[in-house]
Amino acid sequence: MVDIHCHILPALDDGPASLETSCAMAEMAIADGITHIIATPHANSGYAFIPELVCERRNELQARFEGRLMFATGCDFHLSFENLLEIRRDRQRFALNQKNYLLVEFADYSIPPTLDQALHELQLAGLHPIVTHPERNPLIRSRPERLYKWLRQGCYVQVTAQSLAGKFGEAARAMAEVWLDAGAVHFLASDAHNLTSRPLRLKETFDHVAQTRGEGVARALLVDNPLAAFEGRPLPWVPELPAESDLDLAAARRRKHFWLF
Repeated sequence: MVDIHCHILPALDDGPASLETSCAMAEMAIADGITHIIATPHANSGYAFIPELVCERRNELQARFEGRLMFATGCDFHLSFENLLEIRRDRQRFALNQKNYLLVEFADYSIPPTLDQALHELQLAGLHPIVTHPERNPLIRSRPERLYKWLRQGCYVQVTAQSLAGKFGEAARAMAEVWLDAGAVHFLASDAHNLTSRPLRLKETFDHVAQTRGEGVARALLVDNPLAAFEGRPLPWVPELPAESDLDLAAARRRKHFWLF
């Protein structure tokens, strides 16, 4: 399996504090069947993103796992004014494996009206925005039509694997299932931060998706699409979204059973 969203590099953000913990997370990934990891430290106002330092930490970790696990770098790109200015100057600075896919993280407290234009500008710069863990964002859950609009605009979606196990609450789990059924999810990733509460595991999620939607879908979400993003290729699996009326009906049915706010 291939993990495109992982906070495994030491002492860069709220992930592992030491190289020893990073190595333990890598061993966990190998035992789980993961072969490729894109290390994606935060790039936001709380954590400065310094590509040279990120590359140095990646190289140190790669040297310890050469031949067992392949590492690349990217970031968890916060959609801020400052980051947008910087990415206009150097689009590959933030991209996954310095190719053409970009993890985009939204704030939980505000989705500005200029966001649609910002995503469009990223695409004009030759990047493919991947909206990270929207199922965990109450503002997006409450207005899923916005997510569908971004998808029709050409964006992609990454859901956190542990959301499907209920680790981020029932609302996140239920909405993740709705979006999976709608073909609105293109990647499942760990978003791992540590060894306990946010572990680097994907096999449980692979098995769940294989049992509920078929092994082909599981491979698409955890192997084929992530590897394409890792290598900078077009995604091999992009389902067509149902009509908007059908999507709205599915979301309404979920809201009758689960509290989404």
